[in-house]
Amino acid sequence: MTTTVLRNGAIFTATAATAWSTALVIRDGRVAAVGGDADLRDWLRHADDVVDLDGRLVTPGFIDAHVHPVVGGLERIRCDLSGSADAADYRRTIAAYAAGCSDAWVLGAGWAMAAFPDGIPHRRDLDAIVADRPVYLPNRDHHSAWVNTRALELAGIDAATPDPADGRIERDADGRPTGLLHEGAMDLVAALVPADTAADRLAGLRGAQTYLHSLGITAWQDAMVHHDGTASVHDTYLAAQAAGWLRSRVAGALWWDRAADDIHDTVAALVRLRADAVQAAAAAPAARYTLPHVKVMQDGVVETLTAALLEPYHDRCGHTGDNRGLTFLDPHRLADVVTALDAAGFGVHFHALGDRAVRDVLDALAAARAANGSSDRRHHLAHLQVVDARDRPRLRQLGAAANLQALWACHEPQMDELTIPVLGAARAADQYPFGDLHRLGTTLVMGSDWPVSTPDPWAAIHTAVNRTDGQAPPGTPALGGHQAIPLAAALTAYTAGSAWVTGADHEAGSLTPGRVADIAVHDRNPFDAAPSEIARTRVHRTYIAGDLVHHAD
Repeated sequence: MTTTVLRNGAIFTATAATAWSTALVIRDGRVAAVGGDADLRDWLRHADDVVDLDGRLVTPGFIDAHVHPVVGGLERIRCDLSGSADAADYRRTIAAYAAGCSDAWVLGAGWAMAAFPDGIPHRRDLDAIVADRPVYLPNRDHHSAWVNTRALELAGIDAATPDPADGRIERDADGRPTGLLHEGAMDLVAALVPADTAADRLAGLRGAQTYLHSLGITAWQDAMVHHDGTASVHDTYLAAQAAGWLRSRVAGALWWDRAADDIHDTVAALVRLRADAVQAAAAAPAARYTLPHVKVMQDGVVETLTAALLEPYHDRCGHTGDNRGLTFLDPHRLADVVTALDAAGFGVHFHALGDRAVRDVLDALAAARAANGSSDRRHHLAHLQVVDARDRPRLRQLGAAANLQALWACHEPQMDELTIPVLGAARAADQYPFGDLHRLGTTLVMGSDWPVSTPDPWAAIHTAVNRTDGQAPPGTPALGGHQAIPLAAALTAYTAGSAWVTGADHEAGSLTPGRVADIAVHDRNPFDAAPSEIARTRVHRTYIAGDLVHHAD
């Protein structure tokens, strides 16, 4: 047995009492003791490693409750546009990548809508760079894709092509496609993109795991696990677990196919996948991968007018129109789907961004409770950008958690130029009502949605506390400052809260004796500094089960 003592620091235990200590002992992969330096003096005589924290903060390892690591890892090694928000930079990056890539398709992702007038890039820009090969580039939120003329031709998309029921083809004034595809319209081209190989996905996951460890993330929920009978994200996790290099605990959310005809048969297939995962974990060197959830996407995003709203969107001139966005499942069918998943023992991970989608989801959860009784299924609603005040108390009443992507709750170009104008002042001022949900006693969990946005937890925590971007210039106004939450609440959401929603709360998420030693050591104690400095915090060390998996030095 090895013993590591962390001393002379600030230990945030993330327990109900938010107890503080100065020292912690790791022995044989678990937290052996927590207390003051003097209380743990006897451990020093037997320690194999003693770390003087010099006042730095120690927390449980972060648990990202909504992330796409395989996709994020792949995008980092393809045409990665996430490092900029400038159209000229995008053109240079795409040209450089295409020049060095001989693949049949040019693939990548990560561009920001705010880089283009009205959020609409055009196929002509891509045609000028790559005309002989198809280009397919989802934006940073993966609800739209930018494609060139060659990709449109291969997919047979022209002025006569109708919009699919769950998406929209952006068009010029003459009706010709611009090369921007929203939601289900993306599939018209995506269906032709060469499938990722098993080796591709394993490389993406391996790189993503290392990157997430550097940010203090020790576990996560993969928010969209597909399994289509070929190489898939599900198979990637099984292979990494079997090989023994999947160190992080992963709770997968299986994807609900909204085009599925038979609810019973679809649920039965998901149950079989969950059983296969249990069997695979039992045979692996260490169990790391579980399938407790199913992901149900109920609407789109505000910027493309596809989030489902109770009241219509405004047009760019501020006039109220008649578009209330898209819902992907009829409310009655949604209730049937959720009731069946709940009865089968699944927690449901909902994408619910607009207030109409949130209400549909809460009504479906109420129907499931009426049919099945209350249960400990760990249902949760992700994103929650617009939530009607009457529905905010219902999350706690229905035992559902709020899965927050806090980094989005601030003024930045996409928010100011594309979101606020179509929501109008009243709705825009009350977006992302984290403060109200916290005051109402809702269980809060946090995740990044990487690669939609950075997976750095401290960036998100900064915004949750300040309602500003940590990179924004001084004087940037807060977005709905009344909806801010305290630093301790945000840290607890990213640790103990996310442990609860992923079903790991019996093992991880807090620093108490007997818990697994998944720990993050930070380079400072942000509780001792101004809230405006929170985003400067960096991770110094990351431990998983007591093993050092990242060291900043």
